[in-house]
Amino acid sequence: MINKKNNDQKKCYVNKLVMKINYRPEIDGLRAIAVLAVIFYHARINILGYEPFKGGFIGVDIFFVISGYLITSIILKELYQKGTFSFKHFYERRIRRIIPVLLLVTLITLPFGWLYLVPKSLIDYSYSILYSLSFLSNFYFPISGQVYGDTDSLLKPFLHTWSLSVEEQYYILIPIFLIIIFKFFRRYLKIILISGLIISLLLAEYGSRNFPGFNFYLIPSRGWELLSGSILAYFEIKSGHRSYKKIFIKTLPALGIILIFHSIIFFDDKMYHPSFYSISPIIGVCLLIWFTNKDEVITKILSSKLFVGIGLISYSLYLWHYPLFAFVRITNFAEENILNGLLVGIILIILSILSFHFIEQPARNKKIKFKFIYVPIIFFYVFLSIISFNFINKKGFEERFYVSDTYKFSNVENKIKSNTFENEYNYNNYDHRKNVLIVGNSHAEDTLKILSKTNLNKKIYFNLTSFDENTLNFQIIYLYKFLKDKNSLRKIYDEKFLKQLNKQYNNADLILLSSSYSNKDIVFLEELIKLIKSDGKMVLIFDNALLQNKINDLNRLDYYVYKNRKFPNKKELVEIEKNMFKDLKNTKNINLKIEKIAKKNQINLVQRNKLFCNFDKKKCPSITEKGYKIYWDFEHITFEGAEFFAKKIQENKMFLSYLESSLNLSLQIKP
Repeated sequence: MINKKNNDQKKCYVNKLVMKINYRPEIDGLRAIAVLAVIFYHARINILGYEPFKGGFIGVDIFFVISGYLITSIILKELYQKGTFSFKHFYERRIRRIIPVLLLVTLITLPFGWLYLVPKSLIDYSYSILYSLSFLSNFYFPISGQVYGDTDSLLKPFLHTWSLSVEEQYYILIPIFLIIIFKFFRRYLKIILISGLIISLLLAEYGSRNFPGFNFYLIPSRGWELLSGSILAYFEIKSGHRSYKKIFIKTLPALGIILIFHSIIFFDDKMYHPSFYSISPIIGVCLLIWFTNKDEVITKILSSKLFVGIGLISYSLYLWHYPLFAFVRITNFAEENILNGLLVGIILIILSILSFHFIEQPARNKKIKFKFIYVPIIFFYVFLSIISFNFINKKGFEERFYVSDTYKFSNVENKIKSNTFENEYNYNNYDHRKNVLIVGNSHAEDTLKILSKTNLNKKIYFNLTSFDENTLNFQIIYLYKFLKDKNSLRKIYDEKFLKQLNKQYNNADLILLSSSYSNKDIVFLEELIKLIKSDGKMVLIFDNALLQNKINDLNRLDYYVYKNRKFPNKKELVEIEKNMFKDLKNTKNINLKIEKIAKKNQINLVQRNKLFCNFDKKKCPSITEKGYKIYWDFEHITFEGAEFFAKKIQENKMFLSYLESSLNLSLQIKP
């Protein structure tokens, strides 16, 4: 009887405590800091060459902690009060809160996607819509190879939805998780929550160094941030208060703010994140949530009308800012200056306020029956899905950019051809011919495509350090590791590939290095050459290829067609090709270093820019004689481009002399 009485008293006490969970304006103020940090980071604000918000991506982490805290508070409150949990009411609130504005933003961006996205980008955009509406975009982006923070990522209108997917997945899992624990393991709830946080943090630390792409986007490595908030909610409900001593209340919120702003200012997207480094801002958020008090300065600032106002529209701000910035960049709507930046900012604020007042608030109004919410939601879900699937099936509607039968704007067709080439090329064709093994990344593949289309293959077998598409981009650093210590590659490549590579290398009469070299490659390039020569093999090296300046992720020819919806005339084409020649400066410094290494080690260097560009007329070709594109992106060649350069290379006396001297072979072959 005594135990029953104590349990009843404890239950009554908890009920009183959880009833005290009220609206906290400083939380909205914290949301304001989070969303402004993210917006300023994505805006790429630059002051005298310095980006003051390069760690602004931490804003998403702040949102995660807040979401974990609030959601868990709601769930535990209901469990402690009623002993049960209503999934219906919980997910109804989530749907009202999240989906209407998401659908609105998607609908508004749809015509802009149609008008301004190139076929490849429209396909990617359509996939991102489908995955974001199903709250799985955090899987799509790492699988599609999208690195958060890259310049290209700023042109993806829905990349930011990955965080919504993480939160929604948490909203699905955490109620089930808490209900099971509450029912069967209630006394161990604290231990389980803390253990979950530790495991997730350890996964994040490991993943940040081994699988950075997936680590950034997926919930196993993000869960600890949400669980940080959940643990705070648990302790608050169990103890009935958040803070203890005045000294903590007066000092720790300030410390929390310092930790957050330190992260925003000094972190950058090159750091391991999330990882142990990310603990600092998370602790800062936790300190603010736990120790803020209405009589404390930081709390008063965060609770001010300005911060609360921004916090209230933070969700709309977050949803609108990324597609707005993306389409501004894609269309060159506004050049980067203060006035244009202010104009874009004003547009963002107006859109966010309107969607908050006319979509968010009405949708969250309990007086409006849920059927009036979910019926249009279902309709627009179906509508957007049909449109997106149609964009994908029609290959991004390439005809929007049709200018001739020979010109193909999209690179989809080229990728199909590349895969066919990779699968059909014979990587084991050792015969009476001299053997040239080409080593490098995607530029090595381009080199093979060119050389395989020449008449040189009558006397020379050109091979590539690959025999399937999964091992295609065999970087030259890996050949260096292979020659130094084969075991170092066993974690990267399987035994089948290493056995094949060993066979290819042993059979090679000449090693041809062809890559897009970085400063990192230059560090070990000379040592690699020495290792190859020590094996008694000849070495021939290609320097860097043409690297065009990208304009909205397009090469110069494609951007002209994109902008003008027509093919350039002769005068305009000459101007494009002269600008391509100017782009040679992008690889000048690296090429000078390569040239120095080649001279020092007495090996032949093929300066491919001089081979493929006209230095007298100061231009680089962009189309073949028949009007086909030479480059399908800003540096890689098409199959028609390979045929075009094959004619040039087999007629180049210097290149032929390099092959003859390296292979002790006469190449008197008529084209």
